[in-house]
Amino acid sequence: MDLGLKGKVILLTGASRGLGYATAKTLAQEGARILINARHQEQLSAAGDKLSQYGDVVSLPGDISEKDTAEKLIGATFAIMGGLDMLFINSGGPPPMPFEEVTDETWQKAVDLVFMSHVRLIRAALPFLRKSESPSVLTVTSVSVKQPIPNLVLSNSVRAATVGLTKTLALELGADGIRFNSILPSWTNTQRVKQLMKDRAKRKGTTVEAEIEAQSSQSPLGRMGTPQEFANAAAFLLSPAASYITGVMLTVDGGTYKGSY
Repeated sequence: MDLGLKGKVILLTGASRGLGYATAKTLAQEGARILINARHQEQLSAAGDKLSQYGDVVSLPGDISEKDTAEKLIGATFAIMGGLDMLFINSGGPPPMPFEEVTDETWQKAVDLVFMSHVRLIRAALPFLRKSESPSVLTVTSVSVKQPIPNLVLSNSVRAATVGLTKTLALELGADGIRFNSILPSWTNTQRVKQLMKDRAKRKGTTVEAEIEAQSSQSPLGRMGTPQEFANAAAFLLSPAASYITGVMLTVDGGTYKGSY
């Protein structure tokens, strides 16, 4: 299937590794012109160097939890590419901790990282997306918004706001032809998940390997997902091939979520 991505301009945040990097690679291989963002310049540059073999790739460093970063990223995208067709918003996750240890400051940092980053990027991108022939936005949240994960109260709570935002904008801006969807990944073999498994093993007095095996057993497929499996779904939802799909919260979780809806 031709996804219709050739020549499309796509900005991806949180794209120096893991889910974001895999998605950027897939989009570049499909012929998209991509701009990748991450906080750490060295990691981002290394990712950009690897991705450049697949096509037109630009690296834009910046911390999307900071108020002025969204405007800077969108402005740079227009200055370099002359427009914007699609926006993929991914961020790091809040730290694992029990509810009673979370301070107001930590709550606010989680809100800025996981929720307000989406608000600011979408707000800055709308004028350019309205000029595109195939505009779409894909937010990355978590299966935890449907099935909370122990010791992740920050992620469980704040990511739910992003799902609410995504669905609302699909309804409000559908008349402008802009599609909004979200992917709710479950346990995927990324550095973030490995760190969570390390934290879980420390709390329980087990090993990382034992916790990975235990978590994998919760999926009917008996394993964690791969970043590429996530990227395949992300590329489709962003693309013109999914032109009649909007307001969808897609679990990419190997059947880990046990609910019917």
